[in-house]
Amino acid sequence: MPVPRPEELLIEIAACGVCRTDLHVADGDIAARYPVVPGHEIVGRVSAIGAAVQGFAIGNRVGVPWLGHSCGQCRYCRDGQENLCDAPEFTGCTRDGGFASHMVADARFCFAIPAAFGDIEAAPLLCAGLIGWRALRLAGEGRSIGLYGFGAAAHILAQIAVWQGRSVHGFTRPGDEEGQAFARSLGCCWAGGSDTLPPEPLDAALLFAPVGALVPAALKAVRKGGRVVCAGIHMSDIPAFPYADLWGERSILSVANLTREDGTSFFDVAVRAGVRTVTRSFPLNRANEAMAMLRDGRIEGAAVLVPPSRSS
Repeated sequence: MPVPRPEELLIEIAACGVCRTDLHVADGDIAARYPVVPGHEIVGRVSAIGAAVQGFAIGNRVGVPWLGHSCGQCRYCRDGQENLCDAPEFTGCTRDGGFASHMVADARFCFAIPAAFGDIEAAPLLCAGLIGWRALRLAGEGRSIGLYGFGAAAHILAQIAVWQGRSVHGFTRPGDEEGQAFARSLGCCWAGGSDTLPPEPLDAALLFAPVGALVPAALKAVRKGGRVVCAGIHMSDIPAFPYADLWGERSILSVANLTREDGTSFFDVAVRAGVRTVTRSFPLNRANEAMAMLRDGRIEGAAVLVPPSRSS
């Protein structure tokens, strides 16, 4: 059983979402500390408190996100960009995460979970929701947006964007009619394969699938002045494309991690928008099966692991 340091909480885990980033950690696509316990979409309850922790009590329900710690000293932290910290720690990557029954987490980077969400329902919000929210904010205020890769993040962001009054277009793998029907059921005005163009030019395109070839495709779908936001922590190489597809003040930008302010603002919006996550739960000892299904695109919504004490 891990023992919390002065600034940490010991958390009994109730649910942990399975994110595509967990696949990248397992595959060695991103730098991690091995061996490591994966998982960074964590909901649990405080069972012990470090001596220096303030603002938490035993039994409090908390969420633990991808950003597990920032140095607070580098230029980025000083400028309010802790998501770009030069010496960060990442949950389930450089510090042990939530594919477990218990974990320790830096209390300063934990969130209170609104009562509107149950444990399993809340788990995907800790990354798919938070990173998606940051991507949506970077997309700007455009009315017409496209979501490429209609999985855990897109199914949450679609609900928020529709609530905001935007026209949302869902892009799936070519031929994925079930995924396109799922997108329409969440309020998307159009859904189709990623190899097709939407019925209207997009103000912004958000890419959640880690496929570099989608960047040129999305550039063709956005209007002049439009933005293509790459929301994944890892993506295959972007193929060459004509400068004419970028011209017209179109832009490509990436999303890196999250700030704590992203978390507080997101949960406020998620409650007001009435977000409901679609999940499929697995007992913890079937983590490999859940990851394989995610890899193959066989999860509608989000996969969530539940430790034995919670699933029995």
